[in-house]
Amino acid sequence: MSVASPPRMTGAQQSVRRPVIENRPLRYPNAASRPMMTRRAWWLLILNFLIPGSAQVLAGNRRLGRFGLGATLFGWTLIAVSIVTLLLWQQAFVAIATNWFVLLGVQALLFAYLLLWIVLTIDTLRLVRLVRTGSITRFAVALVGVGALVLAGSGVVWASDRLGGVRDSFGAIFAESGPSVPPSDGYYNILLLGADSGEGRDSMRYDSISVASINADTGAVTITGIPRDMVNVPFAPGPMQDLYPNGHSGHSDPVCGWGSGINQLRTEVEVCRDGTALYPDAVANGSEPGIEATKDAAEGLLGIEIPYYVFIDMHGFAALVDALGGVDIEVTERLPKGGGPSYDGQPAEEWAIGWIEPGTQHMDGDTAQWYARSRYTTSDWDRMLRQRQLQEAILAQFTPMNVLNRFNEVLSAGTAIVQTDIPQSMVPYFAELALKSKEQPVTTIELTPSGVGGIGIIPEELSADDVAFIQDYLRQALHPPTPTPTPAA
Repeated sequence: MSVASPPRMTGAQQSVRRPVIENRPLRYPNAASRPMMTRRAWWLLILNFLIPGSAQVLAGNRRLGRFGLGATLFGWTLIAVSIVTLLLWQQAFVAIATNWFVLLGVQALLFAYLLLWIVLTIDTLRLVRLVRTGSITRFAVALVGVGALVLAGSGVVWASDRLGGVRDSFGAIFAESGPSVPPSDGYYNILLLGADSGEGRDSMRYDSISVASINADTGAVTITGIPRDMVNVPFAPGPMQDLYPNGHSGHSDPVCGWGSGINQLRTEVEVCRDGTALYPDAVANGSEPGIEATKDAAEGLLGIEIPYYVFIDMHGFAALVDALGGVDIEVTERLPKGGGPSYDGQPAEEWAIGWIEPGTQHMDGDTAQWYARSRYTTSDWDRMLRQRQLQEAILAQFTPMNVLNRFNEVLSAGTAIVQTDIPQSMVPYFAELALKSKEQPVTTIELTPSGVGGIGIIPEELSADDVAFIQDYLRQALHPPTPTPTPAA
C-alpha cells in the first residue's frame, strides 16, 4: 500500500508557518534595502541610548542584551527608590547618602555601568551594519553614536566626581566617631567659633563666639552672640571650674594673668597651661582643649548643655563666600578696610585701603571678610551684629540649586575652613533639621548693651545677677510660655 505524500504548501502558507521573529526587520532586515537599513540603524542607536541593552535584545546577542537591560532597569529602580525616599523619608536618604562605604559603592557601580554602556554601544554600531546604510548616514550614525556615548560618559564622570567630593569632604570635616547625644531640653546647642589662623595659631583668639540652639522638632534656630571680651564668665562643672570656682579671672591668676576675656581661653589652656591634662579626651573626640574650655564657659554662662562645636577659620572665610557666589548685605554705615591705625587718633582716611559704602551690596569674599572684621571706627558690639548678619546671609545662600551649581567650590572651601566634632552618625539628623530651619526665620540674641540691639548686659561688668538674667532670658526665648486661653464670658 502506498502512502500519500503530504500536500505541498504555498509560499504564503510557508510564510505564515515561519517564526514570527523572522518577520521583524530589526533582527532579520532586508540587507539589500538601503532605506530599511538606514531606518534600522537610527532605531538601534536611539534604543541603545535611551534603554541600553534593548538593541541587543531586539537585534543581537540576547544574553548580552538581557544583562544590559537588567543593569539599566536596576539603575532606574535605584534612582526611583532614592527619589521616593528623599521625598518621604529625608533622614534615611541623608543617612544613606552620607555613608562613606555607600558612596564608594555607588561610584564603583557608576563606572561599571559606564564600561557596560561602552561595550553595548560598540556592539550596537556593529549591529547596524554601517556599510549597508546610506553613504551620509553611515558617518552620521557613527558620529552620533560616539557623541551619545561621550555625553553619557561625561554624566557618569560628573556624578562620580560629586560623590567622591562628598565622601572626601565628610571624612575631612566630620568626626569619624564621637558621642551621639540626645537633645537637651528639646534643643541641640552648638558652639560657633570664628577666628583667623593666618598669623599663626599659637596666638589665635576667637573673634566670634556664639551658640546656635536648634529646636529638635521644628528646626527653628536661635543664635546667642557672646562678646569675645566678656569677663568673669562662670564655668560648667569640669577642670576650668576647679581652677576658677568664682568665674574666669585671668588678671589675678599668677600663671596666666594677661586677660580674663572669654576669647583668652584658647590661648590660656593650650599655650599657658597643659591643655591635654585638663581635657585628655578632647583630641580623640575631634576637638581641642581650648575649644572644650570655651564650651564649658558658654555652658556656665547660658545654663545649657553644649555637646558640639563648629569652628570657622576666618583666614579662608572669603573662599566660602566666593564659592557661594557672594552674599547680599544691607550696609548701614561707611566702613574702612584695613588693619587699623598705626597710632592713636590716626584718621581712617590715612590708613584705610578701601571703603565699604552704605546701601545694599552684593559682596564678594574679600569685601565680606572686611565687613566682618572692621571695628576701628565702630564698636565690638557693632561688629558682632555684622557677623551675625553675615551668618544669616551665608545660610540664605545654601540653597540646593546654588550648592549643586557650585558643588566643588563649596566643598573645597568648606573642607579648608570648617572644623567640628559633630560625628558622622549625627549628620543625617542635623541635615534634616537644616531643611526644616530653612522655612523659618533665625532668632538672634546679643549679650550686649541694649543700645546696639543687645539685651542690656555690659560684658566688662558681668555679675552673678547678670548671669542669672542671661540664663532666664534665654530660657524664655527657647521655651516661650504658652498663652493661657481667656475663658468665655
